[in-house]
Amino acid sequence: MDPLSQDFATGLFDSPATPCLSLYQPTHRALAERQEDTIRFRNLVRALEESLRQRHSTREIEPLLAPFRKLADDAGFWRGRMLDGLAVLGAPGLFRIYQLQRPVPELAIAADSFHVKPLIRIAQSADAYYVLGIDREHVRLFEGNRDQLDEVVPASDFPRSSAVVLGEEENQRYVGAWAPQVGRTGVVHGAGGGNDLVHRAMQRFFRAVDEAVLERYSRPSGRPLVLAGLAENQSRFRAVSSNPFLIEPSIDVNVDSLDIGALRERAWRAIEPAYLGRLQQLVDNFHAAYAREQGDRDVAIIARNAVAGRVGALLVDAERRVPGRFDAQSGAIEYSDLADPDVDDLLDDIAQRVLRSGGEVVMVPKARMPTETGLAAIYRY
Repeated sequence: MDPLSQDFATGLFDSPATPCLSLYQPTHRALAERQEDTIRFRNLVRALEESLRQRHSTREIEPLLAPFRKLADDAGFWRGRMLDGLAVLGAPGLFRIYQLQRPVPELAIAADSFHVKPLIRIAQSADAYYVLGIDREHVRLFEGNRDQLDEVVPASDFPRSSAVVLGEEENQRYVGAWAPQVGRTGVVHGAGGGNDLVHRAMQRFFRAVDEAVLERYSRPSGRPLVLAGLAENQSRFRAVSSNPFLIEPSIDVNVDSLDIGALRERAWRAIEPAYLGRLQQLVDNFHAAYAREQGDRDVAIIARNAVAGRVGALLVDAERRVPGRFDAQSGAIEYSDLADPDVDDLLDDIAQRVLRSGGEVVMVPKARMPTETGLAAIYRY
């Protein structure tokens, strides 16, 4: 699947060619329940086609819908690994597929910008995190939120094992140095964990993992990273790590010994205090800024300030949608009907504009939003 956090970080959604097609649907993890997923997807593609035909000719429409139809016919995709939601975005020269850890409402929109609020919720949610399981010879990476945890399938060049980093010959010496030696008395003498070969090899392996996780996952997403593994391996990893997103609470057990449910429970126990603290700090910061007239809750005012680059942080109600048009040049808004093919969610468009100008966007559960408008902005100046 396509790397969501990296796509946001590189500005993939900022200035696409139009029209932009956004399709969202819930999906099922269990294979037996997936027949309705393909039917639902085809129905949503038809809805995109109907919307496009209001403004575009068949000659313009067919190239846009071709990759959607190809995906609908891809039996291997629908039989493969599925999560709880699916997002498919298409535009001239662009087609992206994202599997999501949260269910999303069915939605098919053809507009002059992508509808990415559900994706922002995934990428910018305050409860999202990574778990890095480490062992002497291999690592496993997981992504999760308070409800779900799934293993990440990284690119083929990710340093997932010591053999990838060290090469087969050096790795054999490294692994061999750990092998316990049994003396004549039957006593098992210590493995080679303290010798120089092991120390240098493990440093190289863990440093390569640390750099790859930081550049490909932590930095683009800003998510906290929980370390899981035996205490000795954690200590060695932390000694070489330069990842500022690596938090202190950890899981002191090898992830291979836990099922995914038990690992999620232990990960959330490590993450929850920081999650609740971060949400409360954001809400407190908004109230303080609002009292100094350096914050706002009015959607129209926030929209103009977003275009001016004044919004340093934006809290967005994760469940709310406000249909309308947003002028990216002036910041003017016009409330409208989402059924109109040129209309998207105003909260979505404003959030994208804030991200584009380097501001922080955080999707907040409705119960913890400090305003009733769907937005709470903290200004830079």
